Amino acid sequence: MFRLGWFLGNGFGMQPWYGNWAGRSMTDWTQPGLYVDLTTSLERAGFDLLFIEDTSMIEDTYGGSMETTLKYGMMAPKNDPIPLVPLLTAASEHIGVVATMSTIQYPPFLAARSMVTLDHLTRGRVGMNVVTSVTHRVAQNFGYDKHFEHSERYAMAEEWMDIVSQLWESWEPDALVHDQLEPRYADHTKVKTIDFEGKYLSCRGPLNTIPGPQRRPVVAQAGNSVPGRELAARHADTMLALAKSPEEMKALRKDMDERLIKHGRKPGDLKILFMAIPYLADTESEAQARFDRYDAAKKDQENVEKRLWQLSYVSGGVVDYAKYDLDGPVPQELGNGETTTAKSWLADSANITLRDLAEGPTNYGMEFVGTSDSIASQMGDVMEEAGGDGFLLYPEMTRRSIIEVCDGLAPELRRRGLIRDGYAHKTFRENLLDF
Repeated sequence: MFRLGWFLGNGFGMQPWYGNWAGRSMTDWTQPGLYVDLTTSLERAGFDLLFIEDTSMIEDTYGGSMETTLKYGMMAPKNDPIPLVPLLTAASEHIGVVATMSTIQYPPFLAARSMVTLDHLTRGRVGMNVVTSVTHRVAQNFGYDKHFEHSERYAMAEEWMDIVSQLWESWEPDALVHDQLEPRYADHTKVKTIDFEGKYLSCRGPLNTIPGPQRRPVVAQAGNSVPGRELAARHADTMLALAKSPEEMKALRKDMDERLIKHGRKPGDLKILFMAIPYLADTESEAQARFDRYDAAKKDQENVEKRLWQLSYVSGGVVDYAKYDLDGPVPQELGNGETTTAKSWLADSANITLRDLAEGPTNYGMEFVGTSDSIASQMGDVMEEAGGDGFLLYPEMTRRSIIEVCDGLAPELRRRGLIRDGYAHKTFRENLLDF
């Protein structure tokens, strides 16, 4: 049996807002309705979590302008996901909700306090995805001249996560007295300062609120670089991972198991969820035709422009792909952004043109094509071979895809005994680590 998560890859932001199945998303994306529908559907389907991405900028690397970003609604406009979380958990009972927090956007005390507050409000169903942010534009929105180098921002993230973790433990488990007669609310000798002094960050503590139902909210990590893996191995409960085959899945699991043991943890302490995109239809031929239409559309000028925009973004705002000849060689500069994604996209690109790269695979994980029955079978076979913890599905975010996955694919997975058919515990952490 494995876990399922849904990756809301454009966060609390612009979902598909034109074309087929867009509905009223152009105007309604700012309201909770679509996300509540998604959350309640995922819970009905037996998903473990909803994973909400976030970014805080209007990107202008591509073409040196915000035009493409705002023409297509690429990662902007976007709302803060934190206030959305209680609305989603108020409409549901069991599923975990993971919201993204950046180590350069949130001071660690604010992050620790916000997450404990959400842990109380959600009755123990919140998680935090720790990221270091990608581009100079995000850094400049939070008081920096430019973003830190990749290795340095992860060194800063280690300090950030150490502070957050220590703040969550700054109240001892038996600190609350709750004596109304004396009166004494808490034992002050069991609430401690942390007095953290690091190279980048410092914090006195203690946290000024009591521990929540989970005590330590679930921590997620999405970076697959070596520093990202180390951060996950020390602190994370679940990890977003990219792999294109069971062999790559097994290699990543082996690497992470070794890192976990090195940090005094057990392999089962970290649940790795592999990104996957399902292309569903009622028949195999219809599913293949649907995938073929999607594949052919990569050559459309609009999609080529969007892909070049993504390449510029992934470079961390370093490489402007609008400057290069589409029929010339692919620039090999990695930049200072999502380095693992950039390496994946640039792999084997030395002998192809930039157009070939822009029209090629997106490398956002595995792709499954077929009916609900056949995709359930494919997913089961992959997990059996790889021995992985689960999938983080990343379909197009429309009500059509929600229904296809939750009322089509999920029942087939459940019929095979591959995913949960209920939730045995009250908190997100307990359910996530249940098996």
